[in-house]
Amino acid sequence: MKIASRKLHTSHLTANDEALLRCETALGQKDKAYCEGAQETMRPLWRGIGELPKTSGLHASVAARVFLCVGILTGWIGSRNQIKGAQETAKNLISKSITYFESVGDQRQVAAARVELAYCYWRDGELNEARTMLSEALKKLPSEGLTRARALLKLTTVEFSASRYEQALAILTENAPTFARITNHTTKGVYHGQIAITFRNLARNSEQKNEYLQRAVNEFEKADQEFKRARNPVFRADVKNNVGLVLSNLSRFKEAHKYLDEARRLSVSFKDKARTAQYDESSAQVFIAEGKFKEAESVARRAARALEKVGHQCLVADALITQGIALARLHQTERAQFIFQRAIEVAYQIDALDKAGIAALTMIEEISELSPATLQAAYERARAWLAESPSQELILRLGDAAGKLAASVHLEISAEEAMGILLTKPGDLQQKILEYEGALIRRALTQANGSVTRAASLLGTSYQALCYMIESRHKDLLKDRSPVRRRRSRKESTGKPNEESA
Repeated sequence: MKIASRKLHTSHLTANDEALLRCETALGQKDKAYCEGAQETMRPLWRGIGELPKTSGLHASVAARVFLCVGILTGWIGSRNQIKGAQETAKNLISKSITYFESVGDQRQVAAARVELAYCYWRDGELNEARTMLSEALKKLPSEGLTRARALLKLTTVEFSASRYEQALAILTENAPTFARITNHTTKGVYHGQIAITFRNLARNSEQKNEYLQRAVNEFEKADQEFKRARNPVFRADVKNNVGLVLSNLSRFKEAHKYLDEARRLSVSFKDKARTAQYDESSAQVFIAEGKFKEAESVARRAARALEKVGHQCLVADALITQGIALARLHQTERAQFIFQRAIEVAYQIDALDKAGIAALTMIEEISELSPATLQAAYERARAWLAESPSQELILRLGDAAGKLAASVHLEISAEEAMGILLTKPGDLQQKILEYEGALIRRALTQANGSVTRAASLLGTSYQALCYMIESRHKDLLKDRSPVRRRRSRKESTGKPNEESA
């Protein structure tokens, strides 16, 4: 993603001043989700994740800020790009910064660094440790100011992860005066966004559902205004995506699509392909809520393909789950099961076991014709992978799945046997993917009366790519396509080369 950023002029600065300027600039770029820019800004001091920053010759207080900045970036980029061990590396860097801050007696910065350290624990799923560290840090921070505000937002995020929405709302409302007095528009936007997220989640099991959802929309609108003032199109796009989903919950589908289209337009403008695909997946969720399962399947499939290309495997699993739901509701049971099992496999391969558990659980919920062995395997794995989940909603869903299992033939199987059922062998997987691809192409050719050009359009691919797939991997489909007809040479009349049509 490319966002214009000012060039740093550092030739007139001392080494200490240059280091401080680079840290301030990089963290500002992080606030705008400009990952590449933040890394480039720090390049003279830091070569990237896994490397120690260069602090030789810097004052201890400046070295502390460099280690803190690099630690924050490592944790953020590591989470964003699913880099194994990144949070542990970030913890070590931030701990080093704390040692430096303590050596110069800067207790305020020690507390600020502990806030960032706590966030690394949160990313690792250690919620109790994160909550304790944030609570202790808040006791040592000033009663007002930006650092305190950001610490409170991190504490609220921890409470979200534990599904403690009442506690999160209490934190946000009790500290409203703190957020009212700060001038940082991005932080104020995050504050309103978190209030909105709280209301959206409280609405799930409330008699005041519609009232809470409308309050969520109102708070998201306030967040959008703050992000607009901050000139932060990335966060604005995320807000519009969230508003679209809330409006879908209110069955205001036309408005929901309008917001999601705007989110997509923004993401295209700043060239973030992963976010564009995520917003497509949100649109698929809205289509499912509308009962437009065919449109949902098509959009979710497009999102999964796009996310695979940019390498965001955890998000691929989300899109596949949505695609699987759409297929199941179209009564395309075999394809739905295949897609759900792909989602399980994708998530399992990157150790996103909670996501794999959700895929397995959703497959149980959406497909009533699962074989007893597959049903047992899916439940066994979902229960194991979601055992530590703090979500009450997931616990209730697991209970319903257990009831479905009890009504089926109960099989005693081991974890290894369950994985053998759910995860196909590499060769089998490739063969199934090939068969699935062939079936899609055959159906598209049938709908297009054999026209490869129109079939390619239906499949969302190019004419050349589809011709290559047919001729190299699906030669049995050559008979299903229209014969290639050579047009009269345009060179004779226009001087242009020959063109083929199909």
